[in-house]
Amino acid sequence: MTGSLNRPAYPTLREATWVWARIAALSFGGPAGQIALMHRILVEEKRWLGDGRFLHALNFCMILPGPEAQQLATYIGWLLHRTWGGVVAGVLFILPGAVAIMALSIIYAVYGEVGLVNGLFYGVKAAVLAIVMQALFRIGGRALRNNVMLGIAGLSFVAIFAFGVPFPLIVLAAALIGFFGARAGITALQGGGGHGKLGAAPVADAETVLGVELGTLTPEARRGALRAGIVALLLWVVPIALLLMVIGRDNVFADIALFFSKMAVVTFGGAYAVMAYVAQEAVTGFGWLKPGEMLDGLAMAETTPGPLIMVTQFVGFMGAFRDPGVLSPLTAGILGGLLTTWVTFAPCFAWIFLGAPWMEGLRNNKALSAALAAVTAAVVGVILNLSLWFAIHVIFAQVHIVSGLGLRMELPVLSSIDPVAALLSLAAMIAVFRLKLGVMTVIGLAALAGIVLHFAGVI
Repeated sequence: MTGSLNRPAYPTLREATWVWARIAALSFGGPAGQIALMHRILVEEKRWLGDGRFLHALNFCMILPGPEAQQLATYIGWLLHRTWGGVVAGVLFILPGAVAIMALSIIYAVYGEVGLVNGLFYGVKAAVLAIVMQALFRIGGRALRNNVMLGIAGLSFVAIFAFGVPFPLIVLAAALIGFFGARAGITALQGGGGHGKLGAAPVADAETVLGVELGTLTPEARRGALRAGIVALLLWVVPIALLLMVIGRDNVFADIALFFSKMAVVTFGGAYAVMAYVAQEAVTGFGWLKPGEMLDGLAMAETTPGPLIMVTQFVGFMGAFRDPGVLSPLTAGILGGLLTTWVTFAPCFAWIFLGAPWMEGLRNNKALSAALAAVTAAVVGVILNLSLWFAIHVIFAQVHIVSGLGLRMELPVLSSIDPVAALLSLAAMIAVFRLKLGVMTVIGLAALAGIVLHFAGVI
């Protein structure tokens, strides 16, 4: 390589593996916190890449379906050490959360009715509601820059809340509006997304391990990425096909494989948008979970390392646990959770390996950026719906369905309000928005409050 003499030494794959393991173990706090962590370690501390390349990689990952933080790790791993680097970085980013969520799912399924556990999750649900509201304001403040974006968010909310329009259709409609609107010259649709400012003093690409030369890749590097992408696709699709051939379509494992595979190709907009889609289908469609249990699963994902989307493993676990067929419930739950994680993340590797070598061509694509910006605006409406859905099921004991003329809305029965849950939720909101306490602190305090209320006989 040519460039500055100030560059750090190029890391071996073994050295990089230890760094990725460190990032994986510390990756709490959702995508914004995880991306900031990677920036601090990879850009500021290790100087493996500079701000320009890091932000360009992040923008590329935001265009893709799936968890952008995990895909960003996979992409940077690929940049450094090609296929094996991407595999190591991506798998390590997933592994701690997968192990932790599986353990918590087993405890929840076996001991979930124990009073102490009930009290803990009673408190945590209030904290999760506040955290989701915080995500709503953060993403909304970044995405809703003008009246056009506000309009897209508003239409998105009405579509999913009042009419039950599926999340994939909302994403597709928003992307088409943004893409063709930009092609038509509507300036309000330009720009897009991001997670805000990531660091203090910028780090120049020329002063890092990767430098600035990787914009043009060799034909062999492109072919290697294509092969890896095809393998990832096969590892995703072939097991599903074999599963359907062996056990048929009419069982919970087939439902899990097909539903979460569909989710893997439409999960634009981050984990909170995905939760709205999963809650819509897993709770009201398949009946795998009760509404409050969806909140419990999100609480697990918030308090463990790894992608927030790992909550889907809990959903798959509980779905199979409650419909085990000829298996024991615990065996079925473990297999259902593992199957969910496999079909959720195998496509993530495919998107990176197939798309990363050509990402330089996307750098200045205004229509694609506008499509992303419109999807992000629509996601704000989806997260608003998720916030209301959580609030209704946390604070009220009963809901009633309003339907007719295409409408289908869940509204709370006001007389069924739980004043203790309402006060806990208010306290969590104050902690998050007024006191600016961290996610882990708020969840810990809320869990402690729930346990105290249990022993006091209040709940």
